[in-house]
Amino acid sequence: MWGLFPAFFPLLEPAGALEILAHRMIWTLLLMAVVVAVSRRLRDLVAMGLRNWGLLIGASLLIALNWGVYIYAVNSGHVLDAALGYYINPLVTVLLGVVLFREPLSRWQLLALVLAFTAVAVLTISVGRLPVITLILAASFAGYGAIKKTITVDPRVSLTAEGIVAAPFAGAYLVFVGVSGQQHFLGYTHGHTALMVLSGVVTALPLLLFGAAAQRIPLVTLGLLQYVTPTLQMLWGVLVKHEAMPPERWVGFVLIWAALVIFTARYRAQCADLAASVGPTGYGFAHRHGVGQGEGLSVAAHDPRGGGRGGHVVRLCFVRRAAGRRSQHCGRCYR
Repeated sequence: MWGLFPAFFPLLEPAGALEILAHRMIWTLLLMAVVVAVSRRLRDLVAMGLRNWGLLIGASLLIALNWGVYIYAVNSGHVLDAALGYYINPLVTVLLGVVLFREPLSRWQLLALVLAFTAVAVLTISVGRLPVITLILAASFAGYGAIKKTITVDPRVSLTAEGIVAAPFAGAYLVFVGVSGQQHFLGYTHGHTALMVLSGVVTALPLLLFGAAAQRIPLVTLGLLQYVTPTLQMLWGVLVKHEAMPPERWVGFVLIWAALVIFTARYRAQCADLAASVGPTGYGFAHRHGVGQGEGLSVAAHDPRGGGRGGHVVRLCFVRRAAGRRSQHCGRCYR
């Protein structure tokens, strides 16, 4: 579904990117509020501490920036820039892991990052400016992911809370465009109004499906699936939108693909190491409770039952302790 977003958001024109973003936030919040109520998580929403609310303010700002820039990109002929941003997102996540969580950087990971930076340099030189859209999308989503790893609440609750944070600003903007006669929600066409409302479903549904899949499919498979979205977006940009692909841009993409091959190889090796180190019990624990980031031997753990493990970023020692084995190189557990 994420890979088809470049086909959906142009349907919301002539509304501008900010108006589309505001509606996307409002309708996503309303849908998630229903999901939280049906799943009986409203109490969790009320009980969130100040620390979680503070983190969610930052997460809300980053995801709003990401959504807004993405909508602008796909509606203004920059689908390939958006696709490249999501290709390099895992590599930016690795960099954040090193900087924020002090995770060790292997030689292969370093090589992948060097290739990614080289790709950005090639693209910058070829067009005479930084690929701003690409960098903003990659950095904002990686930062959003880093914050979400430290939040100790159910993902459905945290997404609803992010919507609560953003709703006053989104609502104020919609009032402004309505008063100034610039709104495109009412009085345009009924189909257009329905599509605006549908933007909330289109946003929330893949997130909910991803959360369910994360608890059911192997970590390696989940890691590889993250490349389906930018690949579909790239194909849409080249084959449908006919965006230009000069040789320099091909060089940039090839360098990123080479970096991702290295990244994925390390990801698979570390998942295999995790399984060998902790055995079926510990690996099953990691599989059931989260999405392994692969790099840095960390796991974003989520307990769907609302237990105390939800949202932690933990070292491999945590999974080994779950199997009754303490790591020989135990590091801090990050909360």
